[in-house]
Amino acid sequence: MRPLLLMMRPQLEQHLGRLCVQAASGGQPTLAESLQKPCQQLAAPASACLVNEIDSSGRSIGVISELLSGRVGDDSEAVIKRCVARLLNLPPDSLRDVSLKDLQRRFLQHRFPPPQGGETPPGDRPPPS
Repeated sequence: MRPLLLMMRPQLEQHLGRLCVQAASGGQPTLAESLQKPCQQLAAPASACLVNEIDSSGRSIGVISELLSGRVGDDSEAVIKRCVARLLNLPPDSLRDVSLKDLQRRFLQHRFPPPQGGETPPGDRPPPS
């Protein structure tokens, strides 16, 4: 499956870059513009990690079938958590018992402290249409 995964890597990298910009900018166009380059720089090692982890984990078929069905299932979640851990220099299985939603919430709260005056934090806002 590695050749197929390597062919998919550029699209994965672009997708991760877009997700990074959307999540970190909170829908603010000026901020989104300034985050393009840093998010693409982050997406490159993230996509490489995902390809390597999918290939080495023995979860290739599960991850691909989940992607084709448009969902993040158990196989995809395990691979994502292992890559997040690796990118943060943690042991690969250290995030096994943490949900992806929890990871996202913790990251966004750390990066974007709750605003004063009851405004909704960027990670809790609905995505722009």
